[in-house]
Amino acid sequence: MIFKSPYPDVQIPDVSLTEFVLNRAKTFGDKPALIDGPSGRTITYAQLGGAIRLVASSLAKRGFGKGDVFAIYSPNIPEYAVAFHAVILLGGIVTTVNPLYTADELAHQLNGAGAKYLLTISLFLENAKTAVAQTAVEEIFTFDPVDDATPFASLLQSDGALPEISINPAEDIAVLPYSSGTTGLPKGVMLTHRNIVANLVQADGIVGIDIMNEDDIIMGILPFFHIYGMVVIMNMSLERGATIVTMPRFDMVQFLELVQKHKVTRVNLVPPILVGLAKHPIVDQYDLSSLVELFSGAAPLGTALADEVKTRLGCRVVQGYGLTETSPVTHVYNSSMAESDKLSSVGPALPNTEVMVIDVATGKPLGRNENGEIWMRGPQVMKGYLNNPEATAATIDEDGWLHSGDIGYIDDEGFFYVVDRLKELIKYKGFQVAPAELEALLLSHPAIADVAVIPSPDEEAGEVPKAFVVLKGEATAEEIMAWVAERVSPQKKVRRLEFVDEVPKSLSGKILRRILVEKERAKLNN
Repeated sequence: MIFKSPYPDVQIPDVSLTEFVLNRAKTFGDKPALIDGPSGRTITYAQLGGAIRLVASSLAKRGFGKGDVFAIYSPNIPEYAVAFHAVILLGGIVTTVNPLYTADELAHQLNGAGAKYLLTISLFLENAKTAVAQTAVEEIFTFDPVDDATPFASLLQSDGALPEISINPAEDIAVLPYSSGTTGLPKGVMLTHRNIVANLVQADGIVGIDIMNEDDIIMGILPFFHIYGMVVIMNMSLERGATIVTMPRFDMVQFLELVQKHKVTRVNLVPPILVGLAKHPIVDQYDLSSLVELFSGAAPLGTALADEVKTRLGCRVVQGYGLTETSPVTHVYNSSMAESDKLSSVGPALPNTEVMVIDVATGKPLGRNENGEIWMRGPQVMKGYLNNPEATAATIDEDGWLHSGDIGYIDDEGFFYVVDRLKELIKYKGFQVAPAELEALLLSHPAIADVAVIPSPDEEAGEVPKAFVVLKGEATAEEIMAWVAERVSPQKKVRRLEFVDEVPKSLSGKILRRILVEKERAKLNN
């Protein structure tokens, strides 16, 4: 059964990404577009448009042109947006790199993407040089000036003249982020101009909710290298004329100070940060009354946590769902849509988006209220994986359905729920147990600050749920496991528990279960 969006389809303009995002920049003039949180350094909309053109002109004079790849290896700073759109204005391709990458990981992406130039910061320069030595990268630029790299500021010294550029939005690649997909090593995700423009327009087409506008102050807390930060924070905010306050890395105190200082209205974040906002006592020391909306993505958000944050901060809690491969958003839920019993939903599908829920065992479509793999089809679905037709064919079928690798269901009102990743399911005596479901429950325990649940190998059961718990109060492992047992069916009981100082997470806030799984296996093997 195909489930269609409840919203009317929207018209997708046939324009390049930069043309679309900066279409209204001139009308915003001296309004701040981006503010560097730590320093207060500001780029206005007028300055942004001018700087993008100057940098594009300089790159063109260096021989950088349509189809060339430019890698950005940097934390969030205002100039990130300048570099990003200068490349895309020329018909180039931006590949965004995780700032936490090792030299080998960076080299793997630079080689895979075929990057011509690399832009970074002085702090990462040694790592960048080690990586570049293994690649065909021709030049390294740094945002801050250093002796042994080309300063990014030098690209602003130009007459602004641009070559004639012809861009086919439906076919030409704009960005090349890297994603593991449902399996395997990170792969280059080919997103066209149309993919991302479509996703921005689709978000505009959600009827009946208060969407971001030019009066908003947005916290740029999630990394721009990640599709969530790149599209939902950086590009959506600039297209709508909002102001972005950037943070190079997350620090709870600095985050709270910046929300208070700049009267931030909307924050895009991930569940682990929401845990801090719900439970950290320092939150009460700051005036966060300017906040009207928190948008959670990248990992499932439990009802208890969403309700706790909503009650404590007095603002809306929105949850979205998507993948790097879908540019990224396919579903959005807003707490103004329904009662609080929907808080764990990712909402209905966006305009122009179709969804199916597929039985993992039989491959047949399911109806409502049945768990299966979520498949999606729409204009935001990627062109494919770079130089990897096998992985592309395994992810997007002949009918254009993208197989998400996520397990979920749709309820009677058309709201979708994402239960977990297909590959992260715990198989307890043949029963499928979702770690995210247990994590959401455990986070509602008064003594627990953070938690991750993984499959732990077991001779009898195959796998049992094991919880890694960060405490904020007094509780024993036995007490917590008994508490869970009272609230779940037998196969979902937490049967092993270990106390830890912190849960390993990626920059985008996802739990790095793989690290915990590998440690657990090594421990059991010894």
